[in-house]
Amino acid sequence: MKLFAELFQRLDQTTKTNEKVAAIAQYMSAASPEDAAWAIASLSGRRVKRLVSTGLLRRLAAESAEIPDWLFEESYDSVGDLAETISLLVPAGNSPDADFRSLSDWMQNDVLPLARMDESEQSDAVRRMWAQTEGTSRLILMKLITGSFRVGVSSRLVARGIAESNGLPADVIAHRLMGDWDPTPDFIERLHSTDLNDATHSRPYPFCLAHALADDANAEGDGPDWQTLGDPSEYQAEWKWDGIRGQVIRRAGRTYIWSRGEDLMVNRWPEIERAAEFLPDGTVIDGEILASRHVSPALDDSKQAIEVLPFAQLQRRIGRKTVGKKLLTEVPVMFHAFDCLELDGNDLRAKPLGDRRDALLKMLSIHQPPSVVWNEPLSFDSWDDLAAIRSTSRHALAEGVMIKRLDAPYSVGRVRGVWWKWKLAPHTVDAVLIYAQRGHGKRASLYTDYTFAVWDEDKLVPFAKAYSGLTDAEIRKVDRFVRDNTSERFGPVRSVKPELVMELAFEGLQRSTRHKSGIATRFPRIVRWRTDKQPADADRLADLIAMLPEEESKVIASGSEEVP
Repeated sequence: MKLFAELFQRLDQTTKTNEKVAAIAQYMSAASPEDAAWAIASLSGRRVKRLVSTGLLRRLAAESAEIPDWLFEESYDSVGDLAETISLLVPAGNSPDADFRSLSDWMQNDVLPLARMDESEQSDAVRRMWAQTEGTSRLILMKLITGSFRVGVSSRLVARGIAESNGLPADVIAHRLMGDWDPTPDFIERLHSTDLNDATHSRPYPFCLAHALADDANAEGDGPDWQTLGDPSEYQAEWKWDGIRGQVIRRAGRTYIWSRGEDLMVNRWPEIERAAEFLPDGTVIDGEILASRHVSPALDDSKQAIEVLPFAQLQRRIGRKTVGKKLLTEVPVMFHAFDCLELDGNDLRAKPLGDRRDALLKMLSIHQPPSVVWNEPLSFDSWDDLAAIRSTSRHALAEGVMIKRLDAPYSVGRVRGVWWKWKLAPHTVDAVLIYAQRGHGKRASLYTDYTFAVWDEDKLVPFAKAYSGLTDAEIRKVDRFVRDNTSERFGPVRSVKPELVMELAFEGLQRSTRHKSGIATRFPRIVRWRTDKQPADADRLADLIAMLPEEESKVIASGSEEVP
């Protein structure tokens, strides 16, 4: 545990990628296979879900610290993180050997058994842990028990650290970290194996990601730096859809659908699962899950028309463990395939995009899987042509366009110069801050999570929450304002005087019956603090409603008839 606590501190105290990679590599070289397995699971986001109720932990902590409940709650409110509050208030344990117990020993014999205990047994077990621990070791255990363990590293960075420790390629490690696995020594052995032909049937490939192409990329600020990109004929462009990125895998007679977030989506998209049965064994395709359906044939009989539905419709299916017949009828989904990563069991990722695209088109033409459609590239001869197409993105229910090099392989993660995303400028609105809540992690002691409102006639109506976009100095100023201008408290939330105006940006709007305003925003964030504006200058609800897409808005995407 001492070794893992040192790793936790090193990762928490630096923002430099190379230092984090070095820290992970050093730990992996020194840790036992049992400990390494649990460390990788924790660092890569495979958190154990909360094992003990927060209410019980708070009561036990107040008792152990010999302070009244109200004082513990005030302390918790000030610190903002339960695990850290407990670590600070509960007296230090007196077991000198506690830090030298292994991480796997703590997990197997103390943490995981909590799930099988009643409340009385949990109370005794937690008190025993506190009697043995202090400092960072206790903080880690409390974060594991509460399901809140997180540290500032990505799965890709963890893969780099492991690769540096064992000398294997980082993309091989990233591949092995995806999919279902248990934190066991056997998994560590497979992770370090020098046999690189080890992909399991269900495991997806690490996703290729795009860099953002900004409008102000050149010196004049009047558009992207097209000279850097070069000849447009060397690129392929597609709509950047507002859906769920995923991989469809057909291996050994079974189908697996993975999201970009490494979520194995079982029984969520039955239309796509049935369609995947038409694919040849040893096939992996990359694409976007969209709410869409076939419509009446276009006037040109050689074309087939697909209607893409708004993201709000797709949201009706997201998170459903089972989908009823009514919803299947109202919100059908399709997989819009744009890349072929594996065909007939052969890894195609090293081939140029142009070759992979041809393989995908040929395969779909032969096997014609229903509910899997060819994501046809956009036709353009110049960057000006593409800019004109991009300007129609919202009408097409897209976020912008993707630009991909035809000669590039399918890379792992974000590799500059391979894929670009050129999104439309977001919507913006001036809104009034009316509620604030403490943040998480390093911001747990500051009010950084805000709720904003716009005017509906003579009253302010909440419509969006945002927590990013301000500088550290601005956050401290807002935090002071919240503390000095709180009018009411609702648990951890403070209602504040409606005096601060912020400009918010968001990708889109949709109608919502769950919000007082009747609308919900997509990806709201703070652009700037409008110190030059008074609350009365904020926008009105009618302004936002005017931004809603027309209900009949849709896109007709045409493809050749032989490709379903």
